[in-house]
Amino acid sequence: MDEPALAAAIAANRFGLGARPGELARVGSDARAWLSAQLAGGAPRLQGSELRASADILSQALQLRRERRDARAGSAEQNADAAVVMKVAQLYKPIYVDETTARIREALTTDRPFIERLTYFWTNHFAVSVDKVAVYGLAGSFEREAIRPHVLGSFIDLLLASTRHPAMLLYLDNQTSVGPNSPLAQRAARRASERRFGINENLAREILELQTLGVAGGYTQADVTSFAQVITGWSIEGQNLGRRTNGAPGQFVFRPEMHEPGAQVVLGKRYAEDGAEQGVAVLRDLAQRPAAAHFVATKLARHFIADDPPPLAVERLARVFHDSSGDLPTVYRALIGLKECWAQAAAKFKTPGEYIISSLRGLQVPENYADKARTSFALLGQRIYAPGSPAGWPDRSADWDGSSAVMKRIEWADALGQKMGVHQDAAQLAPQWLGAGLSAATHSSIARAASGAQALTLLLTAPEFMRR
Repeated sequence: MDEPALAAAIAANRFGLGARPGELARVGSDARAWLSAQLAGGAPRLQGSELRASADILSQALQLRRERRDARAGSAEQNADAAVVMKVAQLYKPIYVDETTARIREALTTDRPFIERLTYFWTNHFAVSVDKVAVYGLAGSFEREAIRPHVLGSFIDLLLASTRHPAMLLYLDNQTSVGPNSPLAQRAARRASERRFGINENLAREILELQTLGVAGGYTQADVTSFAQVITGWSIEGQNLGRRTNGAPGQFVFRPEMHEPGAQVVLGKRYAEDGAEQGVAVLRDLAQRPAAAHFVATKLARHFIADDPPPLAVERLARVFHDSSGDLPTVYRALIGLKECWAQAAAKFKTPGEYIISSLRGLQVPENYADKARTSFALLGQRIYAPGSPAGWPDRSADWDGSSAVMKRIEWADALGQKMGVHQDAAQLAPQWLGAGLSAATHSSIARAASGAQALTLLLTAPEFMRR
Protein backbone atom coordinates (compact mmCIF):
# COMPACT_ATOMS: atom_id res chain seq x y z
CA MET A 1 0.00 0.00 0.00
CA ASP A 2 1.19 3.54 -0.76
CA GLU A 3 2.34 4.75 2.68
CA PRO A 4 2.14 8.55 1.98
CA ALA A 5 -1.33 8.09 0.47
CA LEU A 6 -2.50 6.09 3.48
CA ALA A 7 -1.04 8.73 5.82
CA ALA A 8 -2.90 11.46 3.93
CA ALA A 9 -6.20 9.63 4.42
CA ILE A 10 -5.50 9.15 8.12
CA ALA A 11 -4.56 12.81 8.55
CA ALA A 12 -7.73 14.09 6.91
CA ASN A 13 -10.13 11.61 8.47
CA ARG A 14 -8.69 10.80 11.91
CA PHE A 15 -6.96 14.04 12.79
CA GLY A 16 -9.28 16.18 10.69
CA LEU A 17 -13.04 16.19 10.20
CA GLY A 18 -13.28 14.16 7.01
CA ALA A 19 -11.73 14.82 3.62
CA ARG A 20 -13.33 17.26 1.24
CA PRO A 21 -12.78 16.77 -2.50
CA GLY A 22 -9.23 17.85 -3.25
CA GLU A 23 -8.13 17.81 0.39
CA LEU A 24 -6.07 14.62 0.18
CA ALA A 25 -4.12 16.20 -2.67
CA ARG A 26 -3.47 19.26 -0.49
CA VAL A 27 -2.25 17.02 2.33
CA GLY A 28 0.30 15.70 -0.15
CA SER A 29 3.14 13.36 0.67
CA ASP A 30 3.87 14.72 4.15
CA ALA A 31 0.76 14.33 6.30
CA ARG A 32 2.59 15.24 9.51
CA ALA A 33 3.72 18.54 8.02
CA TRP A 34 0.14 19.32 6.95
CA LEU A 35 -1.07 18.80 10.51
CA SER A 36 1.83 20.68 12.09
CA ALA A 37 1.24 23.68 9.86
CA GLN A 38 -2.25 24.01 11.29
CA LEU A 39 -0.76 24.61 14.74
CA ALA A 40 0.77 27.90 13.59
CA GLY A 41 -1.10 31.09 14.37
CA GLY A 42 -3.90 31.65 16.82
CA ALA A 43 -6.93 29.47 17.28
CA PRO A 44 -9.68 30.34 14.76
CA ARG A 45 -12.67 32.24 16.07
CA LEU A 46 -16.23 31.47 15.10
CA GLN A 47 -17.71 34.08 12.83
CA GLY A 48 -21.14 35.58 13.30
CA SER A 49 -22.40 38.95 14.45
CA GLU A 50 -25.24 37.17 16.26
CA LEU A 51 -22.90 35.45 18.74
CA ARG A 52 -23.05 37.04 22.17
CA ALA A 53 -20.79 37.12 25.20
CA SER A 54 -21.83 34.92 28.10
CA ALA A 55 -21.85 37.89 30.50
CA ASP A 56 -24.29 39.69 28.23
CA ILE A 57 -26.54 36.63 28.02
CA LEU A 58 -26.47 36.07 31.77
CA SER A 59 -27.08 39.72 32.52
CA GLN A 60 -30.28 39.57 30.50
CA ALA A 61 -31.30 36.29 32.16
CA LEU A 62 -30.70 37.79 35.60
CA GLN A 63 -32.94 40.70 34.68
CA LEU A 64 -35.67 38.23 33.77
CA ARG A 65 -35.17 36.51 37.11
CA ARG A 66 -35.60 39.80 38.93
CA GLU A 67 -38.80 40.41 36.99
CA ARG A 68 -40.06 37.01 38.12
CA ARG A 69 -39.22 37.79 41.74
CA ASP A 70 -41.05 41.10 41.48
CA ALA A 71 -44.01 39.38 39.83
CA ARG A 72 -44.39 37.02 42.76
CA ALA A 73 -45.05 40.00 44.96
CA GLY A 74 -48.00 41.00 42.79
CA SER A 75 -51.49 39.68 42.50
CA ALA A 76 -51.02 38.08 39.05
CA GLU A 77 -48.17 35.79 40.13
CA GLN A 78 -49.12 32.73 38.09
CA ASN A 79 -49.65 34.59 34.84
CA ALA A 80 -46.53 36.67 35.38
CA ASP A 81 -44.44 33.54 36.02
CA ALA A 82 -45.66 31.99 32.79
CA ALA A 83 -44.76 35.14 30.90
CA VAL A 84 -41.23 35.13 32.35
CA VAL A 85 -40.72 31.46 31.46
CA MET A 86 -41.72 32.29 27.91
CA LYS A 87 -39.27 35.19 27.86
CA VAL A 88 -36.46 32.93 29.07
CA ALA A 89 -37.21 30.43 26.30
CA GLN A 90 -37.30 33.26 23.80
CA LEU A 91 -33.90 34.38 25.06
CA TYR A 92 -32.07 31.05 25.10
CA LYS A 93 -33.42 29.12 22.11
CA PRO A 94 -32.20 31.48 19.37
CA ILE A 95 -28.85 31.77 21.15
CA TYR A 96 -28.45 27.99 21.04
CA VAL A 97 -29.48 27.95 17.37
CA ASP A 98 -27.00 30.70 16.48
CA GLU A 99 -24.13 29.04 18.37
CA THR A 100 -24.64 25.58 16.93
CA THR A 101 -25.15 26.91 13.42
CA ALA A 102 -21.88 28.85 13.61
CA ARG A 103 -20.08 25.78 14.96
CA ILE A 104 -21.33 23.53 12.14
CA ARG A 105 -20.56 26.18 9.55
CA GLU A 106 -16.96 26.37 10.75
CA ALA A 107 -16.64 22.57 10.67
CA LEU A 108 -17.92 22.42 7.09
CA THR A 109 -15.59 25.10 5.73
CA THR A 110 -12.44 25.18 7.84
CA ASP A 111 -9.02 24.67 6.27
CA ARG A 112 -7.65 23.82 9.74
CA PRO A 113 -9.75 20.79 10.65
CA PHE A 114 -7.16 19.47 13.09
CA ILE A 115 -7.67 22.54 15.28
CA GLU A 116 -11.42 22.13 15.11
CA ARG A 117 -11.17 18.48 16.17
CA LEU A 118 -8.94 19.48 19.08
CA THR A 119 -11.50 22.10 20.07
CA TYR A 120 -14.20 19.44 20.19
CA PHE A 121 -11.92 17.16 22.20
CA TRP A 122 -11.33 19.79 24.88
CA THR A 123 -14.95 20.96 24.94
CA ASN A 124 -15.86 17.36 25.66
CA HIS A 125 -13.11 17.06 28.28
CA PHE A 126 -14.41 20.13 30.14
CA ALA A 127 -18.01 19.17 29.52
CA VAL A 128 -21.09 21.24 30.26
CA SER A 129 -24.56 20.35 28.99
CA VAL A 130 -27.55 22.28 27.70
CA ASP A 131 -29.71 19.61 29.33
CA LYS A 132 -29.39 21.82 32.40
CA VAL A 133 -31.61 24.83 31.79
CA ALA A 134 -29.16 27.27 33.37
CA VAL A 135 -26.54 26.30 30.76
CA TYR A 136 -28.83 26.20 27.71
CA GLY A 137 -27.85 29.64 26.51
CA LEU A 138 -24.20 29.47 27.60
CA ALA A 139 -22.68 26.27 26.21
CA GLY A 140 -21.71 27.87 22.91
CA SER A 141 -20.15 30.93 24.52
CA PHE A 142 -18.35 28.60 26.95
CA GLU A 143 -16.62 26.93 24.02
CA ARG A 144 -15.84 30.27 22.37
CA GLU A 145 -14.58 31.98 25.52
CA ALA A 146 -12.99 29.23 27.62
CA ILE A 147 -11.91 26.56 25.12
CA ARG A 148 -11.10 28.01 21.70
CA PRO A 149 -8.73 30.78 22.87
CA HIS A 150 -6.60 28.24 24.76
CA VAL A 151 -6.57 25.21 22.44
CA LEU A 152 -3.13 26.29 21.24
CA GLY A 153 -2.00 27.46 24.68
CA SER A 154 -1.41 25.51 27.88
CA PHE A 155 -3.47 22.99 29.77
CA ILE A 156 -3.42 25.13 32.93
CA ASP A 157 -4.91 28.07 31.01
CA LEU A 158 -7.65 25.78 29.69
CA LEU A 159 -8.32 24.51 33.21
CA LEU A 160 -8.44 27.98 34.76
CA ALA A 161 -10.62 29.42 32.01
CA SER A 162 -13.12 26.57 32.10
CA THR A 163 -13.34 26.46 35.91
CA ARG A 164 -14.05 30.17 36.22
CA HIS A 165 -16.49 30.38 33.32
CA PRO A 166 -20.11 31.02 34.37
CA ALA A 167 -21.32 28.00 32.37
CA MET A 168 -19.12 25.61 34.39
CA LEU A 169 -19.97 27.29 37.71
CA LEU A 170 -23.69 27.02 36.94
CA TYR A 171 -23.50 23.51 35.54
CA LEU A 172 -21.83 22.16 38.68
CA ASP A 173 -23.56 24.55 41.13
CA ASN A 174 -20.48 26.23 42.55
CA GLN A 175 -21.92 29.74 42.37
CA THR A 176 -23.90 29.12 45.58
CA SER A 177 -21.27 27.08 47.45
CA VAL A 178 -20.69 28.68 50.85
CA GLY A 179 -18.10 27.76 53.46
CA PRO A 180 -19.57 26.78 56.88
CA ASN A 181 -17.30 29.27 58.64
CA SER A 182 -17.58 32.00 56.06
CA PRO A 183 -18.88 35.44 57.04
CA LEU A 184 -22.12 34.81 55.15
CA ALA A 185 -22.80 31.52 56.94
CA GLN A 186 -21.92 33.01 60.30
CA ARG A 187 -24.26 35.96 59.79
CA ALA A 188 -27.06 33.59 58.85
CA ALA A 189 -26.44 31.50 61.98
CA ARG A 190 -26.48 34.54 64.28
CA ARG A 191 -29.75 35.68 62.80
CA ALA A 192 -31.27 32.20 63.02
CA SER A 193 -31.94 32.51 59.32
CA GLU A 194 -34.23 29.97 57.75
CA ARG A 195 -31.81 29.74 54.84
CA ARG A 196 -29.04 27.20 55.33
CA PHE A 197 -25.78 27.60 53.45
CA GLY A 198 -23.37 24.81 52.65
CA ILE A 199 -20.55 23.59 50.48
CA ASN A 200 -21.27 22.04 47.10
CA GLU A 201 -18.59 19.52 46.13
CA ASN A 202 -19.64 18.97 42.50
CA LEU A 203 -17.06 21.18 40.82
CA ALA A 204 -14.18 20.08 43.04
CA ARG A 205 -14.99 16.41 42.49
CA GLU A 206 -15.31 16.68 38.71
CA ILE A 207 -12.09 18.66 38.38
CA LEU A 208 -10.23 15.92 40.22
CA GLU A 209 -12.01 12.94 38.67
CA LEU A 210 -12.79 14.05 35.12
CA GLN A 211 -10.52 16.96 34.24
CA THR A 212 -7.12 16.43 35.90
CA LEU A 213 -6.18 13.32 37.90
CA GLY A 214 -8.77 10.76 36.86
CA VAL A 215 -10.67 8.38 39.10
CA ALA A 216 -7.45 6.51 39.95
CA GLY A 217 -5.44 9.69 40.46
CA GLY A 218 -4.73 9.19 44.14
CA TYR A 219 -7.10 11.69 45.74
CA THR A 220 -9.44 10.97 48.64
CA GLN A 221 -12.83 12.20 49.78
CA ALA A 222 -10.99 14.47 52.22
CA ASP A 223 -9.19 16.06 49.25
CA VAL A 224 -12.52 16.63 47.50
CA THR A 225 -13.95 18.36 50.58
CA SER A 226 -10.84 20.49 51.13
CA PHE A 227 -10.71 21.51 47.49
CA ALA A 228 -14.44 22.35 47.56
CA GLN A 229 -13.75 24.64 50.52
CA VAL A 230 -10.90 26.27 48.63
CA ILE A 231 -13.18 27.30 45.76
CA THR A 232 -16.09 28.52 47.87
CA GLY A 233 -16.76 32.09 46.80
CA TRP A 234 -16.04 31.38 43.13
CA SER A 235 -19.31 32.70 41.85
CA ILE A 236 -21.10 34.90 39.32
CA GLU A 237 -21.91 38.57 39.64
CA GLY A 238 -25.63 39.18 39.94
CA GLN A 239 -26.47 36.10 42.02
CA ASN A 240 -28.56 36.66 45.15
CA LEU A 241 -25.89 35.51 47.60
CA GLY A 242 -23.35 37.81 49.20
CA ARG A 243 -22.76 41.45 48.50
CA ARG A 244 -22.62 43.20 45.16
CA THR A 245 -19.15 43.85 43.80
CA ASN A 246 -18.00 46.23 41.12
CA GLY A 247 -18.16 43.53 38.45
CA ALA A 248 -20.62 43.44 35.59
CA PRO A 249 -23.61 41.10 35.99
CA GLY A 250 -22.99 37.64 34.56
CA GLN A 251 -19.22 37.66 34.99
CA PHE A 252 -17.05 35.53 37.26
CA VAL A 253 -16.58 37.07 40.68
CA PHE A 254 -14.83 36.00 43.87
CA ARG A 255 -16.99 36.62 46.95
CA PRO A 256 -14.88 36.72 50.14
CA GLU A 257 -17.99 36.61 52.32
CA MET A 258 -18.83 33.13 50.91
CA HIS A 259 -15.29 31.78 51.09
CA GLU A 260 -14.25 29.27 53.76
CA PRO A 261 -11.43 31.02 55.64
CA GLY A 262 -8.11 29.47 56.58
CA ALA A 263 -5.53 27.11 55.16
CA GLN A 264 -6.55 23.88 53.40
CA VAL A 265 -4.65 20.65 52.71
CA VAL A 266 -5.19 19.12 49.26
CA LEU A 267 -3.27 16.00 48.21
CA GLY A 268 -0.87 16.43 51.11
CA LYS A 269 0.04 20.05 50.40
CA ARG A 270 -0.97 22.95 52.62
CA TYR A 271 -2.41 25.99 50.87
CA ALA A 272 -2.43 29.17 52.93
CA GLU A 273 -5.46 31.43 52.93
CA ASP A 274 -5.10 33.70 49.91
CA GLY A 275 -8.61 34.48 48.71
CA ALA A 276 -9.23 33.49 45.10
CA GLU A 277 -5.52 32.80 44.59
CA GLN A 278 -5.78 29.83 46.94
CA GLY A 279 -7.93 28.06 44.35
CA VAL A 280 -5.69 29.13 41.48
CA ALA A 281 -2.70 27.63 43.30
CA VAL A 282 -4.46 24.28 43.72
CA LEU A 283 -5.47 24.20 40.05
CA ARG A 284 -1.92 24.98 38.92
CA ASP A 285 -0.52 22.17 41.05
CA LEU A 286 -3.16 19.71 39.84
CA ALA A 287 -2.30 20.48 36.23
CA GLN A 288 1.35 19.64 36.82
CA ARG A 289 0.95 16.36 38.68
CA PRO A 290 2.13 13.19 36.89
CA ALA A 291 -1.34 11.69 37.31
CA ALA A 292 -2.83 14.56 35.30
CA ALA A 293 -0.26 14.06 32.54
CA HIS A 294 -1.11 10.35 32.36
CA PHE A 295 -4.86 10.95 32.46
CA VAL A 296 -4.85 13.52 29.65
CA ALA A 297 -2.38 11.47 27.60
CA THR A 298 -4.63 8.43 27.87
CA LYS A 299 -7.65 10.38 26.63
CA LEU A 300 -5.71 11.86 23.71
CA ALA A 301 -4.33 8.46 22.74
CA ARG A 302 -7.78 6.88 22.99
CA HIS A 303 -9.21 9.56 20.73
CA PHE A 304 -6.49 9.49 18.07
CA ILE A 305 -5.20 5.89 18.19
CA ALA A 306 -7.58 3.27 19.54
CA ASP A 307 -10.18 2.54 22.20
CA ASP A 308 -7.49 0.74 24.18
CA PRO A 309 -4.41 2.81 23.39
CA PRO A 310 -0.93 1.24 23.48
CA PRO A 311 0.65 1.84 26.92
CA LEU A 312 3.98 2.93 25.44
CA ALA A 313 2.26 5.60 23.34
CA VAL A 314 0.43 6.88 26.41
CA GLU A 315 3.68 6.92 28.37
CA ARG A 316 5.47 8.96 25.71
CA LEU A 317 2.63 11.48 25.51
CA ALA A 318 2.46 11.76 29.30
CA ARG A 319 6.18 12.41 29.51
CA VAL A 320 5.97 15.22 26.94
CA PHE A 321 2.94 16.69 28.70
CA HIS A 322 4.72 16.68 32.06
CA ASP A 323 8.10 17.91 30.78
CA SER A 324 6.50 20.78 28.82
CA SER A 325 4.27 21.78 31.77
CA GLY A 326 1.24 21.03 29.65
CA ASP A 327 2.20 23.11 26.60
CA LEU A 328 -0.44 21.86 24.24
CA PRO A 329 1.20 22.49 20.83
CA THR A 330 4.22 20.54 22.09
CA VAL A 331 1.91 17.69 23.11
CA TYR A 332 0.12 17.78 19.75
CA ARG A 333 3.42 17.56 17.86
CA ALA A 334 4.39 14.56 19.98
CA LEU A 335 1.01 13.01 19.20
CA ILE A 336 1.49 13.50 15.47
CA GLY A 337 4.91 11.88 15.80
CA LEU A 338 3.63 8.66 17.35
CA LYS A 339 3.92 5.79 14.88
CA GLU A 340 0.88 4.18 16.52
CA CYS A 341 -1.34 6.98 15.15
CA TRP A 342 -0.47 5.94 11.61
CA ALA A 343 -0.46 2.17 11.98
CA GLN A 344 -3.83 1.50 10.38
CA ALA A 345 -6.60 3.38 8.68
CA ALA A 346 -10.17 3.47 10.00
CA ALA A 347 -9.36 2.30 13.53
CA LYS A 348 -12.02 4.30 15.40
CA PHE A 349 -15.79 4.07 14.90
CA LYS A 350 -17.07 7.58 14.26
CA THR A 351 -19.38 9.22 16.74
CA PRO A 352 -22.64 10.53 15.24
CA GLY A 353 -21.25 14.05 15.17
CA GLU A 354 -18.08 12.95 13.38
CA TYR A 355 -20.14 10.95 10.91
CA ILE A 356 -22.47 13.85 10.07
CA ILE A 357 -19.68 16.40 9.66
CA SER A 358 -17.48 14.13 7.56
CA SER A 359 -20.45 13.33 5.29
CA LEU A 360 -21.38 16.97 4.77
CA ARG A 361 -17.76 18.09 4.31
CA GLY A 362 -17.29 15.39 1.70
CA LEU A 363 -20.41 16.51 -0.14
CA GLN A 364 -19.32 20.16 0.12
CA VAL A 365 -22.77 21.32 1.13
CA PRO A 366 -23.18 25.10 1.16
CA GLU A 367 -22.71 27.06 4.38
CA ASN A 368 -26.43 27.75 4.70
CA TYR A 369 -26.95 23.99 5.09
CA ALA A 370 -25.55 24.28 8.62
CA ASP A 371 -28.89 25.30 10.08
CA LYS A 372 -30.64 22.27 8.54
CA ALA A 373 -27.85 19.95 9.69
CA ARG A 374 -28.31 20.79 13.37
CA THR A 375 -31.32 18.49 13.78
CA SER A 376 -29.32 15.54 12.44
CA PHE A 377 -27.14 15.49 15.54
CA ALA A 378 -30.10 14.92 17.81
CA LEU A 379 -31.60 12.42 15.39
CA LEU A 380 -28.47 10.25 15.50
CA GLY A 381 -28.03 10.58 19.26
CA GLN A 382 -25.44 13.31 19.80
CA ARG A 383 -27.22 16.62 20.20
CA ILE A 384 -24.66 19.43 20.16
CA TYR A 385 -23.56 20.57 23.64
CA ALA A 386 -25.68 17.92 25.34
CA PRO A 387 -23.49 15.14 26.76
CA GLY A 388 -25.27 12.98 29.29
CA SER A 389 -23.01 13.88 32.20
CA PRO A 390 -19.96 15.95 33.22
CA ALA A 391 -17.89 13.05 31.87
CA GLY A 392 -18.74 14.20 28.35
CA TRP A 393 -19.58 12.02 25.37
CA PRO A 394 -18.00 8.54 25.46
CA ASP A 395 -15.07 7.87 23.14
CA ARG A 396 -15.20 4.13 22.57
CA SER A 397 -16.70 2.28 19.60
CA ALA A 398 -18.90 0.12 21.83
CA ASP A 399 -20.79 3.24 22.88
CA TRP A 400 -21.77 4.09 19.31
CA ASP A 401 -21.89 0.94 17.18
CA GLY A 402 -25.02 -0.75 18.57
CA SER A 403 -27.46 -2.14 16.04
CA SER A 404 -30.15 0.48 16.69
CA ALA A 405 -27.65 3.36 16.40
CA VAL A 406 -26.17 1.95 13.20
CA MET A 407 -29.64 1.49 11.71
CA LYS A 408 -30.46 5.15 12.37
CA ARG A 409 -27.20 6.10 10.69
CA ILE A 410 -28.04 3.98 7.65
CA GLU A 411 -31.51 5.53 7.40
CA TRP A 412 -29.99 9.00 7.61
CA ALA A 413 -27.46 8.10 4.93
CA ASP A 414 -30.20 6.73 2.69
CA ALA A 415 -32.21 9.94 3.02
CA LEU A 416 -29.10 11.99 2.20
CA GLY A 417 -28.32 9.72 -0.73
CA GLN A 418 -31.82 10.10 -2.11
CA LYS A 419 -31.57 13.88 -1.81
CA MET A 420 -28.06 14.44 -3.15
CA GLY A 421 -27.21 11.33 -5.13
CA VAL A 422 -28.60 12.79 -8.35
CA HIS A 423 -26.08 15.65 -8.18
CA GLN A 424 -23.07 13.75 -6.80
CA ASP A 425 -20.91 11.08 -8.44
CA ALA A 426 -20.08 8.66 -5.63
CA ALA A 427 -17.57 6.79 -7.81
CA GLN A 428 -15.53 10.00 -8.12
CA LEU A 429 -16.07 11.03 -4.51
CA ALA A 430 -15.00 7.73 -2.91
CA PRO A 431 -11.26 7.99 -3.64
CA GLN A 432 -11.29 11.69 -2.74
CA TRP A 433 -12.86 10.93 0.66
CA LEU A 434 -11.03 7.74 1.55
CA GLY A 435 -7.90 7.74 -0.57
CA ALA A 436 -5.74 4.67 0.06
CA GLY A 437 -8.26 3.55 2.68
CA LEU A 438 -10.89 2.79 0.03
CA SER A 439 -11.42 -0.97 -0.20
CA ALA A 440 -11.86 -2.88 -3.44
CA ALA A 441 -15.21 -4.19 -2.20
CA THR A 442 -16.61 -0.69 -1.61
CA HIS A 443 -15.25 0.56 -4.92
CA SER A 444 -16.91 -2.34 -6.70
CA SER A 445 -20.29 -2.00 -4.98
CA ILE A 446 -20.46 1.71 -5.80
CA ALA A 447 -19.61 1.02 -9.43
CA ARG A 448 -22.42 -1.56 -9.68
CA ALA A 449 -25.06 0.63 -7.98
CA ALA A 450 -28.40 0.93 -9.78
CA SER A 451 -28.61 4.71 -9.33
CA GLY A 452 -26.68 7.73 -8.14
CA ALA A 453 -28.73 7.78 -4.94
CA GLN A 454 -27.89 4.15 -4.20
CA ALA A 455 -24.22 4.70 -5.00
CA LEU A 456 -23.98 7.62 -2.58
CA THR A 457 -25.78 5.67 0.14
CA LEU A 458 -23.35 2.79 -0.34
CA LEU A 459 -20.42 5.19 0.06
CA LEU A 460 -21.90 6.81 3.17
CA THR A 461 -22.51 3.41 4.76
CA ALA A 462 -19.22 1.79 3.73
CA PRO A 463 -17.36 0.26 6.70
CA GLU A 464 -14.25 2.36 6.02
CA PHE A 465 -16.32 5.56 5.95
CA MET A 466 -18.10 4.67 9.20
CA ARG A 467 -14.67 4.70 10.83
CA ARG A 468 -11.82 7.12 10.97
